[in-house]
Amino acid sequence: MKYVDIEAVEPGDILGKTIYAVNGAVLLSSKVQLTVFMISTLRRIGVTNVYIKDAGMEMEEQEEILSEETKVGIIKQMSETMDSIRSGKDLNSRAISLTIEDLLFDVIRNKDVLVQLNDIRTRDNAEYIHAMNVCMLSALLGVSLQLNQVQLKELAIGALLHDLGKPDLEANGENDEPKRHTWRGFELLKAKREFSLLIAHVAFQHHEHVDGTGEPRGLIGDQIHLYSRIVAVANTFDNLLTSGGEGAAGLLPHEACEQMMAMSGTSLDHEILVHFMRIVSIYPNGVSVRLTTKETGIVVGQHRGLPGRPIVRVLQRESNDSVESREIDLAKHTTVFIEQVLG
Repeated sequence: MKYVDIEAVEPGDILGKTIYAVNGAVLLSSKVQLTVFMISTLRRIGVTNVYIKDAGMEMEEQEEILSEETKVGIIKQMSETMDSIRSGKDLNSRAISLTIEDLLFDVIRNKDVLVQLNDIRTRDNAEYIHAMNVCMLSALLGVSLQLNQVQLKELAIGALLHDLGKPDLEANGENDEPKRHTWRGFELLKAKREFSLLIAHVAFQHHEHVDGTGEPRGLIGDQIHLYSRIVAVANTFDNLLTSGGEGAAGLLPHEACEQMMAMSGTSLDHEILVHFMRIVSIYPNGVSVRLTTKETGIVVGQHRGLPGRPIVRVLQRESNDSVESREIDLAKHTTVFIEQVLG
């Protein structure tokens, strides 16, 4: 598969990743052959990049941390939860809890798989994909930090619902600046007797900075609960992938990681960042890269523990115009580096 700009997609291309509708239903399945109408529709609903199957660049089957069934369940649950908030109805805490149990089952089973956030976002599903990604990343960090089962569930629920205050403000015609939506999320979750108060504090504190410059209370270091410091890291990463800040386009994963490391000890907790860098794929499968050998290729495989040293498949044109490929495992070729990500 190749990760490409929607403007580079042509009729006849084969979709490599499923696209979900706002209610969790499948909008377009992977392996479908795209038509002019489908491509036009994807542009209209806000899709900017997609995965396309490339017969000349088959790669290892990309391991997923969450199953398709779990993803559909989370997106559907988040859609129902946010609709409840907007209409003033009560949250279905039991349904949320069951959804989180499914997610934690997948996360614990696949805890050694490097994270590659590759689900395709539309304007309608973006907030639910964001909630799912932040929840999954936070749960993986919790596993890495050796939290127990009760703590993992509290963390995951808090992470999934960290932006719960946003739709409530929108429904009342108010803005969703961090100070306001963190308070509203805290108040909504504090009222849920079935949930630990620590879950409410995730919504309250996930915009706090360890150096005291965050909101809403300007807490410092360990004054910010561990769950909130974890969610802050996960939330920052996913936000940077979709927006580089101040209206800029989203960053590539390695760019986002570099920017986050620059936030270590100021906005983000250093120890949690160290754990984060061990679980995320810096160069995800499907991205095109140029090596220091000046060869170009596509990332086709990963190494747990060496996220910056993937396997790259390079195409070479022979003298008889045939095209041959070879793989360069950067974990073994220690003098070769990725010079540039091409897309």
